[in-house]
Order: sequence, then C-alpha cells, then structure tokens
Amino acid sequence: MPESFPKVAFIGFGEAGQAIASGWREAGVTTIAAWDILLPKAEGGRLREAAASIGVTCAGSAAEAVRGAELIVSAVTAASSVEAAQSVKPHLAGKPFFLDINSVSPGRKQETAKLLGAAARYVDVAVLAPIHPARHRTAMLLAGAHAQAVASVLAALDMRVGIAGAETGAAAAIKMVRSVMIKGIEALTLECFLAAARAGVIEEVAASMKNNYPGLDWAKIVPYNLERMAAHGERRAAEMEESADTLRELGVDPLMTMATVKRQREMGQIGKQPAVRGALKKDGPAILGAISAAAPDRH
Repeated sequence: MPESFPKVAFIGFGEAGQAIASGWREAGVTTIAAWDILLPKAEGGRLREAAASIGVTCAGSAAEAVRGAELIVSAVTAASSVEAAQSVKPHLAGKPFFLDINSVSPGRKQETAKLLGAAARYVDVAVLAPIHPARHRTAMLLAGAHAQAVASVLAALDMRVGIAGAETGAAAAIKMVRSVMIKGIEALTLECFLAAARAGVIEEVAASMKNNYPGLDWAKIVPYNLERMAAHGERRAAEMEESADTLRELGVDPLMTMATVKRQREMGQIGKQPAVRGALKKDGPAILGAISAAAPDRH
C-alpha cells in the first residue's frame, strides 16, 4: 500500500462497500472506517458483523468515519447520493479523494461534485459489472478532473480502472446508458419466459430464440437474469430511474426504460417471497414456476 494512502472511509456499507473493503484489506489497506445509516439500528446487525469479519471499524457517524480519511467511497442508494455528500462535506480536511460509485445520472454526479467543491477531489466512478466475485478488481471507469490522479492510487491497490474522460458525468453516462439495455433485457427475459412457462412452451421458445441469437445460451441466461432481478430488483429499479433521468438529460424519451423500472421493482417484491428465494439456485423452469405462482395474475 502506498505510504501516502493511510486511511479509507466508506459512506454506505452495503454489498458494494463490503466487497471493495474486503478486497482492499487483502491488498494491504490497514485502516478502513465505515458509516451507514443502518449501523445504529437493529437491522444494521449484519453490517456490523460484516465489518468485524473484514476488519473495518464501524464509525458512530459520517463525521467520525471521514475524520482524517484520504479516500472516501460513497456507496449508498441512488436516491441518497447527494445527501451522503452533504453529510460529510463539513467534516472534510486535506482535500480527500471522493469516489462516487453510486449508479446515478451524469447530472446527479455533477450536482454532487459542485456541492463538494474544493472540499474534496471528486471522482465520478462507474462500476461496470457485478461486484462479486471480483470485488475491488471489478472493472470500473473514472471521470472528472481528478480521475487521472486517483487512478495510480487505485492501480496500486490492484484495481482495474480506466479513464472515461476529464468531465464529471462521463463515466456515469456510459453506465446509465448501458443499463438501459442490460436491465431492460432482464425485464424482457422475465416477461417473455414467464409467459412461456404459463403457456407450457419454455423449451420451444428458447429453441426459437437460439435461431436468432445463436451465440447465447438461454438455459444459463434465463436463471441468471431472473436471479439478479429477484435478489436486487428494487435497487435496480432505482438505478433505472436514474437511467431514465439520463435519457431525459440527453433529450430521449425513456419509454422502455420506465417500463423496465416497473418490472424490476415488481420482481424485487416477488423475490422476497420465501418460495421464490428458495428456487433461485435451481434451473430456469423451477425459478419460473416459483415466480409464476407468486406473480399477480393480470386477468
């Protein structure tokens, strides 16, 4: 670990924060603090346990977490990204790097960068793949005036980062626009194959799809996409709302994207049901059967 990189702070310590923190600990970072609004609450027990197992200190507040930090990672919910920056700004010293890894629109990232101003070296970060299993080595894009400066620090921590541009929002634009397709395909997978399951034609539809997309293995794609929606649908819906904002910022009417928001959110709710959760490690037909039983009938 570089001698000039003694302390890290996480604001938000959910799946992404925990994954990156655990990777950094293995890479040699010795001092990591975290603050999450759930930590003082009963439901924060799992976060406290995760922090203890990784070797991360749970702070008593956002101010305590960032005290003396030279690198701050904001990993909160999409709706809370600006609020997270507001919570730490009065407590920053020494112009730390502020890595905004939240899945929000370019406009939201620019708003956050403006809010922090000279108090921090803001970096727009886009995480381009699921955070597991690669954790801190997951491919990421950096953007903004300080992207190049922090890239060398992150590379020393065995991270895979690229530079999207010197303008804040450049990385977010790539992330948000590609999400239109990625999460949209997930939603279409559910809609198509749920109908196929109820019609009793799953294998026939999959075989027909193979004719159009010979390089895709639908036996693997269907359960993977459904598992992602069931496990993370509500968070993915919030991210898609940010994608919709991105399209609006670019003058594109997000008709399909808003439909994806609805489907992802509904699937996130369905995925909480025990029968669905229990089926997620099974094959596509089994998952579809559980979802079909749990999903509302639109007749």
